[in-house]
Amino acid sequence: VQLQASGGGLVQAGGSLRLSCAASGRIFSSYAMGWFRQAPGKEREFVAAIRWSGGSTYYADSVKGRFTISRDNAKNTVYLQMNSLKPEDTAVYYCAADQFGQAGWAVYEYDYWGQGTLVTVSS
Repeated sequence: VQLQASGGGLVQAGGSLRLSCAASGRIFSSYAMGWFRQAPGKEREFVAAIRWSGGSTYYADSVKGRFTISRDNAKNTVYLQMNSLKPEDTAVYYCAADQFGQAGWAVYEYDYWGQGTLVTVSS
């Protein structure tokens, strides 16, 4: 499984960005997909996750109400719509795939990772 994240960039506080994660290779309908982020000097943290078949979504408290995760199964692509961005959202954002479909919040639950895309929010 290969994951390719894109869509990062520089945006002012209050602005929006949409990240995409295209998956290729051996993708099963039971896979869950997640977004994580890692700011300089900090550990990688959970942002959002979605079950591939059921569409159930989960969010970190810090982004709830501002970020929306969605997926297009026909395109094997997951999106992260980020609105009302804050400087503290600045990080490298990673997409990840969980072959057991749990859509959990822990890094160790995900088996495949993309290369990351940088999001910088200026104040």
